[in-house]
Amino acid sequence: MQRKKYFYTEIFIQSRIAFTRKIYKLMLPLAFLLQSGMAQADKCEGYYSNCECNAHEDIICNDISYSSPKCTDSQSACQDEKPESHEPKRRALPAPFTSPPFPNAEYQGSPLVGVPPNDTVYPLMRGIYKTPFGDAMKKSRVKAYGWINGSGNRSSCEHSNTPDSYWIVPNRFEMDQLVFRVEREVNSVQTDHADIGFRSTFLYGMDYRYMTAGGWTSYQLLKENNLYGYDFTEQYIEVYTPNVAQGMIVRMGRWVACPDIETQFAPDNYMGTHSLLFTFDTYTQTGIMATVMLNKNWTIQACIHAGSDMAPWYKGAVVTGMFGIRWVSNDNKDSVYLVLNEINSAKFRRFHMYGQPLGHDNFNYLVGTWQHKFNDDIHTKTEGYFMWQRDAVVGGTPSAGPKRSFGGGGGIGANIPGTTWAYGVVNYTMFKFSDKDFITVRNEVWRDADGERSGFAGTYY
Repeated sequence: MQRKKYFYTEIFIQSRIAFTRKIYKLMLPLAFLLQSGMAQADKCEGYYSNCECNAHEDIICNDISYSSPKCTDSQSACQDEKPESHEPKRRALPAPFTSPPFPNAEYQGSPLVGVPPNDTVYPLMRGIYKTPFGDAMKKSRVKAYGWINGSGNRSSCEHSNTPDSYWIVPNRFEMDQLVFRVEREVNSVQTDHADIGFRSTFLYGMDYRYMTAGGWTSYQLLKENNLYGYDFTEQYIEVYTPNVAQGMIVRMGRWVACPDIETQFAPDNYMGTHSLLFTFDTYTQTGIMATVMLNKNWTIQACIHAGSDMAPWYKGAVVTGMFGIRWVSNDNKDSVYLVLNEINSAKFRRFHMYGQPLGHDNFNYLVGTWQHKFNDDIHTKTEGYFMWQRDAVVGGTPSAGPKRSFGGGGGIGANIPGTTWAYGVVNYTMFKFSDKDFITVRNEVWRDADGERSGFAGTYY
């Protein structure tokens, strides 16, 4: 029996100078982000995780069975051998990156068809597997896990670090996010039968401000402008069918928007801070999305949702389309992910709520990412988008809550007649130094022509 443990630490110092017509500041956030994971636990045949040996001398992993003449009920005869014939057949191209140390092994895209379910056994699940119902939980592939993440910064700002994001309170330590998740990933490697999965993610912390969607417990931000809050960030089910092209996954519910290099969840990011490009685009969508794998190189997506960060039952909700295409080169060195993430009238949604005139952003935008792998130790990702909105307001979606020292509140901003634009490019380049360590360099330029997104018109570097 073999057990592998990965414990990795990321330390970085980042500086940004933001030039605008209304704000000039130097911010020097310092962070120590400590993340630990158990990335492959008890292995049968020294290779498979989430496996068990049954009385018929088979290995059962993630709904796939492999013959094993040496297995016993106790798994005591499982050795470190790794017969090639037993390897699960991945139908997508090989994972381009190693994880750990990198937060993800795949090129961008979600969901991915033909990629095996994550085989990590988390500490909570390891304990559950030792209980009388542990075998049933293994067979179900249902997992429960979570994390807690905090941060501190040193800033020249006195009250707020905005328009920078997440670490908005200067010169203090705060709890960014406490997350608990229950999920069952679909098995889209097999082509014999349909499969059903789900994900339910609950979050509490300061970062809820960057998850909030109108209609999803949004009163905490849009009515009260609280610093801390909770959010049901992901609530969806997935249905996989192998009978459409080379496989299709249909996702229904609320999910984190797919196109970005960054995500709201701490373990999924290359850095502790976030780019302005990510800060001011869509966070979540609620609707129905189909992802179809045409072959190993090409995947297409189409979606109908309720608009940027809005639930279908929210006052500002509007029928919105999304279309995406993902390509990976034959040599697995390059990938392009291009998404028209929102397309509708692009007109700012205006309505009355909480006893005053309010509204909600309804921007449209095209976003694309090119990713290149130089070698096993160095890879780069470049993302850009072009965003537009009609008859918007300064500062975007308003909060009816009181103005706070850290930002937000005060009601709706000044009108911006006609069409306004926001656009930019961000690059991440990663250097791996060992199986546990890597360094990230991030550069970006982003422009908010009239302050519709950030509240401050100008160009940011």
